[in-house]
Amino acid sequence: MNHCQTIYKANIEPEGELESLCRSLKALPEIEAKRAIKIAASHAYKESKHAENIEQLYALPGDDCAAFKAGSGYQLLAMEGMLPDFVKKDPRAAGWSSVMANVSDIAAMGGRPTAIANAFWHNDIAQSETLIFHIKRACTTFGVQFSGGHSSINASMHPNLAVAITGYAEKLLSCYHIQPEDKLFILSDLTGSWHGNLPYWGCVQGKTDEQIQEQWGIPADLAEKDLAIAAKDISNGGIMGTLIMMIELTKCGVNINIDTIPAPENPHDIRWLRAFQSFGFLLAVRPEKAAELNKYFANSHLSCVEVGTFNHSGKIHIQTQHSSSEFWDINHEQLTCMGKAPL
Repeated sequence: MNHCQTIYKANIEPEGELESLCRSLKALPEIEAKRAIKIAASHAYKESKHAENIEQLYALPGDDCAAFKAGSGYQLLAMEGMLPDFVKKDPRAAGWSSVMANVSDIAAMGGRPTAIANAFWHNDIAQSETLIFHIKRACTTFGVQFSGGHSSINASMHPNLAVAITGYAEKLLSCYHIQPEDKLFILSDLTGSWHGNLPYWGCVQGKTDEQIQEQWGIPADLAEKDLAIAAKDISNGGIMGTLIMMIELTKCGVNINIDTIPAPENPHDIRWLRAFQSFGFLLAVRPEKAAELNKYFANSHLSCVEVGTFNHSGKIHIQTQHSSSEFWDINHEQLTCMGKAPL
């Protein structure tokens, strides 16, 4: 545990309040929105039944990127779409976020980003210029090549933005690698701040481009040093929504101790658990590598804390010092329906 980390105390000891928290988390609209992934997942599952090896599964929807074997490593491909209302009301933030979210997806696979391509539709030239300016600004900050794309501006258009990214991983992090007895860690940057009243935690302000690029390269370094075997960036749906998707690929379960989750000082309980962390990752780590991982972050401003253990159950149990409650059972309720067919 490093000096920058504080421990989240959910203040949920009274009997029944942990169950209430679980119900509140399950009802989050960010988690409910993930169910739309089932459309793509149904096609991926059909293809996965014909997969002959795990590398063919890497190329299908499931992880944060599709990964394709290339030389001694993997080419990575991902795409993010921004909500139309977000693009219309805040083109600056939408442009920036479209790059940051993609870079985090590449990082979650143990990769480093190479290039961005975008497609946008808009009805306002000035807002379109703002949108592209901040996409390019984010590319410079994160060290990604801006490579153009498709643009349409017409008075009849509704604002829309989609951004694709490519990257490369020397050694792949994948949720297909998770096994029972692996340890669950949460990697967060607590040196940031809240974005207004939104459940969004930003941490890039005050850092140089070089510092940001080094920080987002850490998951790749962990992969290359064999300190982690899987990762997923904490995005919409927060810690718990991300954790559901993390275990769906292998149908493992996990017990997570909510008292040990790294968090800012005095957070609003539900706000932190649902927060989109600009830099935040769930990590799966082999038990024998846990001590070495702790040593890696010993002198870091980042917080990397063991919070749980994976198991065979297919269930997520939230625990505190005095109580435990089942949060999700993927045996009976899958969120995205992602997951491998038997090889």
